[in-house]
Amino acid sequence: MRLRGVLRICGAMILAGATLFTGAPPSAADQVRNDQWANSYFGLEKVRSIGRGAGVTVAVIDTGVDASHQDLAGSVLEGYDPSGQGLSTKPTEAHGTKMASLIAGHGHGTDGVLGLAPDAKILPIYKDGAGGADAVPKGIRWAVDHGAKVVNISLGSPDAAGSDPALTDAVAYAVQHDVLIVGPTGNSGLGSVESPANEPGVLAVGAIDRTGRIWAQSNYGAQTLISAPGVRIVSAGACAGSQYCIGDGTSDATAYVSGTAALVRAKYPKLTAGQVAERLVKSAKAPAALKGGKLPDPHYGYGILSPYDALTKDIPAGPAQGPLAAVADPTTPPDTDPAQAALPLQQHPSGPAPALILAVAGGAVILLLVVTVLVMARSRRRAAPAVPPPGWPPVQQPRYGPPGPYGQQPGHPQQHWHGGR
Repeated sequence: MRLRGVLRICGAMILAGATLFTGAPPSAADQVRNDQWANSYFGLEKVRSIGRGAGVTVAVIDTGVDASHQDLAGSVLEGYDPSGQGLSTKPTEAHGTKMASLIAGHGHGTDGVLGLAPDAKILPIYKDGAGGADAVPKGIRWAVDHGAKVVNISLGSPDAAGSDPALTDAVAYAVQHDVLIVGPTGNSGLGSVESPANEPGVLAVGAIDRTGRIWAQSNYGAQTLISAPGVRIVSAGACAGSQYCIGDGTSDATAYVSGTAALVRAKYPKLTAGQVAERLVKSAKAPAALKGGKLPDPHYGYGILSPYDALTKDIPAGPAQGPLAAVADPTTPPDTDPAQAALPLQQHPSGPAPALILAVAGGAVILLLVVTVLVMARSRRRAAPAVPPPGWPPVQQPRYGPPGPYGQQPGHPQQHWHGGR
């Protein structure tokens, strides 16, 4: 497994300058419950009257999940830590606990964090292997093999889709085994969806604020399929001595989508992972900010997550793959054209078809023209060498080295996202 350093976390661990909540005074605990604006936005009481996610396991590939937290106690399974440090259920960072609480938090009494699917089980998986090796692909496969029906990966890197074959194959493995992966678009405000959300087969999620407008730092692009609350989100987790955190990020939005996916999988167990994604996007609310604009939108996707509508609307199941992009067969040899590999066996050409002959002939003509142009250009350069404009910088070829750390491109400084926005 290649080394990719420290994974970036797609959300603020603690919002800079924000008030943290402590679990001791009753008023503070009440504040935790009251400040979960997203639950009011979703109409949580109505949602819970329809379903609570019983029987569904959601894997959280992250920094680990605190199984002893009062709002998650009894909901966290043993999990897996490929690094061997036992961090899956005893984390040293709060991010994974935060995500789990938004998915399956059950609070304690009348206090604490409420998630969308409180009866779902959380399968915590630590994101790194020994020595900081990238363990996300291994974690995806482990989650699939250990009963997860939804995999939440609130992590991101600027890697292009397909740049890590192990990740691409792991996502394909999940799709083939009917497991839905949900990931964040990223927190840089850029027009490119980050990995792993940009991988074919992953449901990519952007973030909105409480007015329904897209968060300014939410990455966007054609792969964005849905958006959900991700600004000033209160969640469970050890933040600066508190049992609760408040922050921003597409991480939080992703967790809400995963929680809703768990609700849908519980109510409609015969739907495929792609059909669950179809129900989520077909029930999404059109953003008021678009004023009737065309969907999907690169920022909002097909709209804003609506858990109640996802559970109750009359939506045809649709094709098995739903809105998720096509996934290449991981058994296809690397030098095989995916388009040809996708053809039925009888459609593969067995000999030089007329179109192929014409293409070869046309290519020969083009090659002859290119050679002629190059010869003429070389002749002109010899007669009168070109002089670059004053101050014109020399052209340098890019230097490519070994793959960069996870979340980094070669030559970029290592970063560790704890938010701080």
